[in-house]
Amino acid sequence: MQMWRHMVGTAGRAALDMIYPPSCPACFAAVAVQEALCPACWRAMAFIERPYCERLGTPFAVDLGAPGLISPEAAAHPPVFGRARAVTSFEDGPSRRLVHRLKYGDRPGLARPMGRWMARAGADILDEAELLVPVPLHRRRLWKRQYNQAKALADAIHAATQVPVAATVLRRVKATLSQVGLTRSQRDDNLQGAFQVRPEDALQLKGRAIVLVDDVMTSGATANAASRVLLRAGAGRVDVLVFARVLRGL
Repeated sequence: MQMWRHMVGTAGRAALDMIYPPSCPACFAAVAVQEALCPACWRAMAFIERPYCERLGTPFAVDLGAPGLISPEAAAHPPVFGRARAVTSFEDGPSRRLVHRLKYGDRPGLARPMGRWMARAGADILDEAELLVPVPLHRRRLWKRQYNQAKALADAIHAATQVPVAATVLRRVKATLSQVGLTRSQRDDNLQGAFQVRPEDALQLKGRAIVLVDDVMTSGATANAASRVLLRAGAGRVDVLVFARVLRGL
């Protein structure tokens, strides 16, 4: 039976490749298998690897040889969440193209490979996670876009890890302005009162280890605001997992 399933799966993938030849999701160059980056885009991806700040997940320029170190930024501005992890830095090139196509290009299928990379990058926090909570969109933005990219990523991470997804426990009740171009304090003000956990949903969070999922982290204002609400609702701890992290200016 297992061999039969393997044969059917292989035949199905071959048929799919004939109809839709595999192409790089970042640049559309031909590749050997579906959802794989081409060699050029793979080399251009600025993957974030250790050594990095234990709290923010931002890489150190040199290996200081001591595990568990935190960056000056984390010491000066401790985040509300426990730890953050990201696959790559958010720069011009394949990482930015992938995020923009997922978010604005009506390509929710990109969440599958992106979520698998996130599962690997966040393995240490996912090993302890009890619930994945995607950062929600306000209902007006969700109606316009038709899907929440953070929910799509959380579903892909669930497929790789089996950590359950709680997609409705955190609600966005305020339609905030775009965070682009705002200062740190303006971003914090913009997100005041943006998120909510209803009392009847708080039971899902009680004492549990939560991983908050999003596509990009810039200043951390959104992650902090959402984490604060989850912790006040009873979560035991909140860590953050994103696909890309803005590093310039940090």
